[in-house]
Order: sequence, then C-alpha cells, then structure tokens
Amino acid sequence: MKIAFSAKGTTPESPLDARFGRTARFLVFDPEMETWGTVENTQNLNAAQGAGIQSAQNVIRSGAKAVVTGGHCGPKAFDVLRAADIEVFASDAPSVAEALRLFQTGKLERIDAAVGAHVATQHRL
Repeated sequence: MKIAFSAKGTTPESPLDARFGRTARFLVFDPEMETWGTVENTQNLNAAQGAGIQSAQNVIRSGAKAVVTGGHCGPKAFDVLRAADIEVFASDAPSVAEALRLFQTGKLERIDAAVGAHVATQHRL
C-alpha cells in the first residue's frame, strides 16, 4: 500500500509539512518496491480556493491508500480522501522518514474527521 507524505523537501529526510492542501509536494513511498516518488503540488501553494481538494486529487492519482500530514487537513480535502478510501494520519514527526517509521510501527494517529484546519477526532492505531 503506497503512502503519501506532505513534505517540505524532496527526500525522506525532508521535514514533514503541517499543511496538506498547500504543501509543495507529496513524497510517496511504495513499500512493495521500497521506492520513493514525488508528486509536485506547487500549483496549490497560492491557490485562491480549492487547494485542499486539488491536493487530495493529486494524492488519489499517485495511487496512495494512506496519507500522512502534520495534522491540518481541511474538511473538503478530508471528504475527497475518505470518498476514495484513503486513510488520513496525523504526525508531528520532524521528518518524512520518521513519520514513515511511526506509520510502519502503528504509532500514528488516524484522523477520523476534520473541521477547518483542525483535527476533530483522532484514534491511535
């Protein structure tokens, strides 16, 4: 199952981005192939509206079935991700690599609902 991470850089050592909709890119990890890919999201950095929905569509196109972000996933983006059966996880990890490690060990919080830019409900796996 591919996992997308909102990222401030282009390598797994890059900081995890707290923003979902306005992240510059998503790093996508494929555990079966043990490879990383990049999905550019810069078109949404300064979007007047719809950045979250367009970012969610970028994640869907990447083939990811889970997304890890710093915790700010708006309600419209969240709804698009959930409609596509993509689980959303929050993390305060300092890097994408650390967020991946936490994901793989079941230590991330799954977001069950979003309200604005704040997480409404979280469950630890």
